[in-house]
Amino acid sequence: MLIRFLCGFFICLFGSTSGFHKDYDYGEVLGKSILFYEAQRSGKLPSTNRIPWREDSALGDQGQNGEDLTGGWYDAGDFVKFGFPMAYSTTTLAWGILEFRAAYEAAGQYEYALDSIRWPLDYFIKCHVSDNEFYGQVGDGNIDHKYWGRPEEMTMERPAFSVTPDAPGSDITAETAAAFAAGSLVFRESDSVYADTLLDHAKRLYTFAYDNQSIYSQSISNAADFYNSSGYDDELAWGAAWLYRATSEQHYLDRALEFASSSNVAWAYDWNEKTVGYQLLLFSTAGQTAFRYSVESFIRDWMPRGSVIYTPLGLAWRAKWGPNRYAANAAFIALVAAKYDIMATEARDFARTQIHYILGDTGRSFVVGFGTNPPVQPHHRSSSCPDKPAECDWDEYYNPGPNYQTLYGALVGGPDQFDNYTDVRSDYIGNEVSCDYNAGFQGAVAGLAIL
Repeated sequence: MLIRFLCGFFICLFGSTSGFHKDYDYGEVLGKSILFYEAQRSGKLPSTNRIPWREDSALGDQGQNGEDLTGGWYDAGDFVKFGFPMAYSTTTLAWGILEFRAAYEAAGQYEYALDSIRWPLDYFIKCHVSDNEFYGQVGDGNIDHKYWGRPEEMTMERPAFSVTPDAPGSDITAETAAAFAAGSLVFRESDSVYADTLLDHAKRLYTFAYDNQSIYSQSISNAADFYNSSGYDDELAWGAAWLYRATSEQHYLDRALEFASSSNVAWAYDWNEKTVGYQLLLFSTAGQTAFRYSVESFIRDWMPRGSVIYTPLGLAWRAKWGPNRYAANAAFIALVAAKYDIMATEARDFARTQIHYILGDTGRSFVVGFGTNPPVQPHHRSSSCPDKPAECDWDEYYNPGPNYQTLYGALVGGPDQFDNYTDVRSDYIGNEVSCDYNAGFQGAVAGLAIL
């Protein structure tokens, strides 16, 4: 307790024990984060592919009736396409583009950002095979994790799992409806036909989610070991809030308020927990002032003297799995809140300390290919592989040297609560990368660039 008190005392006085005065090239970080998502692409790659060590992969992904399910993102260092975190990542990225578009434009990354989120949105359209069926996962996590190598060369079985009225999943379908609705807002100006398509899918998928209420990981049991959902009320509120923002139709606001809580203070903002997301969205774009207090309370919880533990060097450390992700997500929420005059100065300063910790204020960067002493051994299969025609297998997993390819922009999990971190490929807790790790981080970097 004494250590935590002293740490919190000094952080309160100085913002961070490592200081947050250092300048970082936020535009470079944005560009490299987008490259990370391009490295995660599954399916037939476009002619504009910028990742030289990636090629077409998983071209046989299909549904139980032969539906084309190619595309989307591989989840992390593995090759499963988990729909729940993929949809969350897409919604969060779209939110950041909407709120902080000027940062992307100033960095020359706006068109790349749109291209980035179009990739999973196109995949979700394929997954929405009918009004009563949505494919939420391709690949068996247990089988997939026995393989180390390139996605282009994998031969394991890749079953597809869907939710239906007989085996529903309100959380995954409402979250994907949110992604569709947020995407429609992003593309409304540049491609109105595509935006209309996205909005149509959002409406129909949300209806399915509302009419068939259940937890998706009880229907897709294979997902339970990897992305087990704790409930669906938050996603039903979240999806409806995004549909209200996209349509201004009162019944979506009514739906959001049916499931929303103005008193709950969220533990975090992540793939499983959208409470502070819908609270901020309803406050900022629907005029629901009752949600302001919960958003403020969330931010204060993450600041020094709040409920979240701080490492000695200043990271708000929520949990051992992906602490950088949690801190970056909280920073993103704080910056969106600051834009709408919620704790504007305090929220910005908090966000800056967290993102700067990640970018290198402690003497090392946690972003692959960026800054001082960045990770060189992320737990990531394809980037660990040498150039073809050399083979790639478990020998590369045990290779003591750096990954052969640089996974630019990937945010690794992060340190323990005492700032200890080892850059080693076998540490799938501290050195894992994931699509959901980068989503809030990327939005926070964009927010810092212009706020």
